[in-house]
Order: sequence, then C-alpha cells, then structure tokens
Amino acid sequence: MENDGRGSDPRPEGGVGDDPPAPAPPGPLPYEGVWRFTASAVDASVPQARHAVRDLLFRQGVPLTEDLLQGLLLIVSELVTNGVKHAALLSPILAVEVAVGAEWVRVSVEDNHPYRPTALVADHDETGGRGLLLVREVTREAGGVCDVEHTASGGKVIWAALPLTAARVP
Repeated sequence: MENDGRGSDPRPEGGVGDDPPAPAPPGPLPYEGVWRFTASAVDASVPQARHAVRDLLFRQGVPLTEDLLQGLLLIVSELVTNGVKHAALLSPILAVEVAVGAEWVRVSVEDNHPYRPTALVADHDETGGRGLLLVREVTREAGGVCDVEHTASGGKVIWAALPLTAARVP
C-alpha cells in the first residue's frame, strides 16, 4: 500500500537526525485585535466614544487595571473632544481606533483636518487648551508613548499606546 505523502513519518522513532518537534508558534491572545468605528464630530460623540471603548475593552477581556482603564478613557475623551472642537469644520466624521496587543493597548482618533496640534505650555488664565498636555502626562505616567501623524488623505491621527502592565514614572 502506498503512502502518497500521507500518514506517519517513514523514519523510525529515535533515529539519527530525529529532532524534537518545534513548538507551535503562539497564537494571538483572545483579547488581541483592532477595532475601528466612526463618530460624528459633535459634542455627544465624546461620551459615546468613551463608553464604546470601555465596553469593547470589557467585552474582549483586556487585562487592564482600573487606573489604566481610567487613563485610557480620559485619553479617548480628550482626543475626541479635540476633534469635535478643532476639526469638525473640515472633518464632520472622526474615526476612533482601538488596537490591543499582548502587552499594550493603543487608542487613536483620526480626522481629515490638516492642522497638526502641539501640546503647548498651558496659559493659567485660559479655561481650556490643556487636552493634549493631559494626554501626554497620562501616557507618560503609564509608561507609554503618544504622537500625532499625518495621514495619506491629508488629515491627522493622534494616538497613545500604553503598556498593559502599567509602569509608573516618578
């Protein structure tokens, strides 16, 4: 009876050159993935985006500490608020993305407005204008990174990536 390439290995067990089987590469963890949704650039989208991100992280079983979760939700609120306040005229729709890896979580907000914001030193007489400073500080304290990048369509994406095991910076 011929094997035709199917069935057991024709080499005897324990023979010369009989290497142990290589371990299977680890698959993605159940909570890993990328999710993207859009929101209108209106005030009501801020709490809606925050709740959508919270519910997604919970549903996926992402292992977050309460402090890290609250920091991420604050970042989402600030980034969506910036899009609503500063980009709505040229970008009536915002894209919110959540990407989760084995050891990190990244949230980003994309709009089609070409202006690239900078986190400036806050003017103590102003009541606003501290959103990106807050995002940078929360990200830094968690041991993460954040940035602003241009998109191929001429807009921008503002993102923050935080480690799932928070590393507090003094």
